Amino acid sequence: MLRYAIIFFVVALIAAVLGFGSLAGLAASIAKILFVGFIIIAVVLLIVGRNPAEAT
Repeated sequence: MLRYAIIFFVVALIAAVLGFGSLAGLAASIAKILFVGFIIIAVVLLIVGRNPAEAT
């Protein structure tokens, strides 16, 4: 998921340099959504991965 966010970010940068403003905005929005999704999943997996019963 993070890989796709980076790809859409690069597409947004290239589109912005070439003057495609609406395409750059769309790609940046998709990249932002994917990045936020990645962060949420990573935090959930980090919390779920901790098991206090095993620590004792």
